[in-house]
Amino acid sequence: MALPVPSSDALAFSSALGEHISTEIAAAGGWIGFDRFMALALYAPAQGYYSGGAHKFGAAGDFVTAPELGPLFAQTLAAQAAQLLALSSPRIVEVGAGSGQLAADLLGELEKRGTLPESYEILELSGELRQRQRQTLATQVPQLLARVRWLEQLPDRFDGLVLANEVLDAMPVHLVLWNEAGVAERGVAVDNGQFVWIDRPAAGRLRARAQALAAECDIPPGYLSEVALLAADWVAAWAAILGRGALLLIDYGFPRREYYHPQRAAGTLMCHYRHHAHAEPFYLPGLQDITAHVDFTAVVESGCQAGLELLGYGSQSSFLLNCGLAEVLARTPASDARRYLPLAGAANKLVSPAEMGELFKVIALGKGISEPLLGFVSGDRSATL
Repeated sequence: MALPVPSSDALAFSSALGEHISTEIAAAGGWIGFDRFMALALYAPAQGYYSGGAHKFGAAGDFVTAPELGPLFAQTLAAQAAQLLALSSPRIVEVGAGSGQLAADLLGELEKRGTLPESYEILELSGELRQRQRQTLATQVPQLLARVRWLEQLPDRFDGLVLANEVLDAMPVHLVLWNEAGVAERGVAVDNGQFVWIDRPAAGRLRARAQALAAECDIPPGYLSEVALLAADWVAAWAAILGRGALLLIDYGFPRREYYHPQRAAGTLMCHYRHHAHAEPFYLPGLQDITAHVDFTAVVESGCQAGLELLGYGSQSSFLLNCGLAEVLARTPASDARRYLPLAGAANKLVSPAEMGELFKVIALGKGISEPLLGFVSGDRSATL
């Protein structure tokens, strides 16, 4: 694995987080579940990947999200946002707003359409990212900054649109190994100063969930994959908060039968460092992203059991085309090559099956929404969940 060499300061940052994780492992008796390791690697206060100061998004970071490709994604998404605001309440909560680019572009487009929300709230745990988001908004849409406020926890009640782009994939997951003896949880220990994998019998809710998955999906012995209990709990928590409105979740993943397909016997865990993807989560903790694909069937089950209704599910490609991506692109004349070609390139990445168009999905869950949603008027795959 040939990855870029970090600076001495970055190595020291990673080493300090590694020591912090090792200390927690020792305090826990020598072993923690992978979900806890992932939580510390990503979110340990001031030390985790998302709570530290590393540049994460865009060409200078570790990966590129749809909003970082240019304004086309948010400008198209605005059509769906405007419909949902009209059907519920003129408020938006964006969860995990990254650099703030989606918020800036979405607010700018909603202003042009005359459908601005009364408030745009950003749920962000990282102080460093909150500062970056504020700077992005102040630079690009200073006239709208007064509508934006930051949250550090879920609101008690909310009506409107809850938007989360590439949030579920970064929620800590359990690693499970199904074997002849039963179900094992894969966790992390320390051996000679290095993190190592250690399996222990799964227990409680995780064991029950894993056994149910094995029966439903015919999971064979030797199969390793993820179980995302936290993501399911997060969706259920929003069900208790939401009065009238919708969750609009955009992420990469599959329906359950595809997620736990026999050919995906090593799971979906993936790490991202300086635009290199690899499968070594112990590498440079705090300096790399750690993700897992989303089981969208689990998202729907959790939400519907908690009182939400499935409003639509489909590929990012069909969703954006339904929302008018071609029309938004056509605002820029093809004869203006300097402006048009970057937008056309971004559009291709957003909708091409070989890029983000097929792997990324969009799912909407809500309460009190009385009309079919624009983004799912064709290509709805809800029956596959």
